[in-house]
Amino acid sequence: MQGRSFSFRMPWIDMGNSGSSSSSIYERSGTQFPTAPSIRAHGPPCYSMSSRYSVIHDNYKSLEEVQRALRDNGLESSNLIVGIDFTKSNEWTGRTSFGGRSLHVIGHEQNPYEKAISIVGTTLSPFDEDNLIPCFGFGDSTTHDKHVFSFFADHRPCDGMKEALVRYRAIAPHVRLAGPTSFAPIINKAVDIVEESGGQYHVLVIIADGQLEGPQERATVDAIVNASYYPLSIVLVGVGDGPFEMMKQFDDNLPNRVFDNFQFVNFTEIMQRWLPQQQKEAKFALAALMEIPLQYKATVELGLLGVKRGQSPGFRSLPPPSWGLQMDGQAYDPRTGAPQSQSFSRMDSQNYGRSSRSQSPPSYYGDYHSQPAPNSHGHYGSYPPSYAPPVYPPSNARYPPAPPPVYSFNSSETPDAEDMECPVCLLENKDMAFNCGHQTCGQCAQSLTHCPTCRQPITTRIRLY
Repeated sequence: MQGRSFSFRMPWIDMGNSGSSSSSIYERSGTQFPTAPSIRAHGPPCYSMSSRYSVIHDNYKSLEEVQRALRDNGLESSNLIVGIDFTKSNEWTGRTSFGGRSLHVIGHEQNPYEKAISIVGTTLSPFDEDNLIPCFGFGDSTTHDKHVFSFFADHRPCDGMKEALVRYRAIAPHVRLAGPTSFAPIINKAVDIVEESGGQYHVLVIIADGQLEGPQERATVDAIVNASYYPLSIVLVGVGDGPFEMMKQFDDNLPNRVFDNFQFVNFTEIMQRWLPQQQKEAKFALAALMEIPLQYKATVELGLLGVKRGQSPGFRSLPPPSWGLQMDGQAYDPRTGAPQSQSFSRMDSQNYGRSSRSQSPPSYYGDYHSQPAPNSHGHYGSYPPSYAPPVYPPSNARYPPAPPPVYSFNSSETPDAEDMECPVCLLENKDMAFNCGHQTCGQCAQSLTHCPTCRQPITTRIRLY
């Protein structure tokens, strides 16, 4: 890594008898825990990760063991953050696993994103006591690889997974998929949320279809390393056809972190197994949660939990697409989708992250997939919504019809002009052809190893004039 060289001695203590769970394995004072590095353009400096936390093994056999371990390690509550990938590749990475349809298609059957959100909500909601879930999208034509957009224009969280699903179904048909793929913006936003909460433990669930390449890979690595200085676990759920080789490498081989804060789960591979649906859902939930107990314990013993460091990326989310603002009854700029009223208020720090009601754990792994979603969209004029706390699956759930798309045309945006746009950045015209016949712009082509349309390896590049 370029830049300054840092030397850092961590006060690790000899573990001795590893079977003794009552003795402290990490001695610290008020100044001995790791200091989070400043965010810089070339990424955070590198530190050596303790051997105790460098690999967290997948050593749980059931969801009950994971939940017991979470509670045994003192995790009475956690806070969930959700990030959804809206990059262009979602249009073709369902070719095999989703019948050739876009992974974001909204209909009478749940798409892979909805299924993953539903299962995660069912399994993690007992640990999220206040039931407030910040939800964000990234990779669309407004955010690309630089920003995220909130599901609500005032940046408030969703009130439980039920509202998150309803809001996703309302937004997805109106998002213009773009790219390139980068997880750095959503990770940096999650770090900001952790910092604003005073160092409460959070779990960031990113649901994505894509592979990272070029500078976006470097930025994502830097963001994951920086996030390891905060009480934040990152679970990446891979949907669609893949490939996911790089995600697996992130899970197993990322160096220079304070603790192993990243877990990759191949949703498609698990859901395609020849097993009963309920068992597949249980296996997916277990794969997503199994590393969290030791990750949480690491944040406690490293002195990361409950610490507000005063350093964070300072990452501000954008509003949702313009149609979402229309549904909220807000004035907006039709060119940018930005609210014209001054309604950018961060969620109330006194309410977010605190329990306002007790909630009994829902029934796990009900046959939600055979039941439709709610039959109408939620009302967003007041907060919190008027409906009762969700139970998974909803007893009389029905899918709402997809809301009508809002189209806008101008003289410069015709089908021919749209066809000339690079499918990766949606900014430049296509001027580079590959051996498979598909095209992108020359700038995007420099960092690609596989065609973004058909995923064939790129062996030939031909400049078009």
